[in-house]
Amino acid sequence: MCFDLDSVPPVPSLSGAAVSNRDLVLEAADGNRFAAFEAMPDETAGVGVAILPDVRGLYRFYEELALRFAERGYAAVALDYFGRTAGIDKRGDGFEYMPHVGQTTPESVQADVAACVAHLRAEECARIVSVGFCFGGRHSWLAAAGGYDLAGAIGFYGRPGTGADGSPGPTRRASELACPILGLMGGNDAGIPLEDVAAFDAALDDAGVEHELVVYDGAPHSFFDRKQEEFATESANAWNRTLAFIDANAH
Repeated sequence: MCFDLDSVPPVPSLSGAAVSNRDLVLEAADGNRFAAFEAMPDETAGVGVAILPDVRGLYRFYEELALRFAERGYAAVALDYFGRTAGIDKRGDGFEYMPHVGQTTPESVQADVAACVAHLRAEECARIVSVGFCFGGRHSWLAAAGGYDLAGAIGFYGRPGTGADGSPGPTRRASELACPILGLMGGNDAGIPLEDVAAFDAALDDAGVEHELVVYDGAPHSFFDRKQEEFATESANAWNRTLAFIDANAH
């Protein structure tokens, strides 16, 4: 898994920010009903953030992250991947997520992303950015090819290469990515070789896609975690780059 159950985003809460939140059930075009979590600022600038979690789906880390975005003026919705196989109820810490991950497809994930984007647009968000982590980082970049008119797509340590099922990843689909791309990668990520990051960078160059791929030397997979105190500087830089990317592309 990407984060421990007690992990929290390495982002300070803004005291006094006027924010509301609620649990949602959204419906994809194929009829799938899935859980989501919404955090809304009382005053929004019309910018939304669709949050794609890691392989465990929706849990506290991403609810907290949605709140941190909302405190900074962005409407945020974090989605769950497993409505088709695990339903919409809250899950305990012992949830066996991997059998459900194996039953997702790129198409099913993107159908749920589309519903999340549609919900944000219904909340008067004219400009939307996707932000994903690990499994969600890959699918955040792929959302740029989904026809959702995203303002940008951000991936934290997503895998850009060919999927385990043989499906083409962001590298092979670079020419289809229709918005600016930001990648925030660990230089010591055992699961994502630096050669794969370089290949993604080259493919984006060849396709003429505006992008920045940042590699944090020595940082492991899932470095963006308050518990990873030795990478607090890298986490702060990644968060600042995320906000700057949203400001540059969604305003």
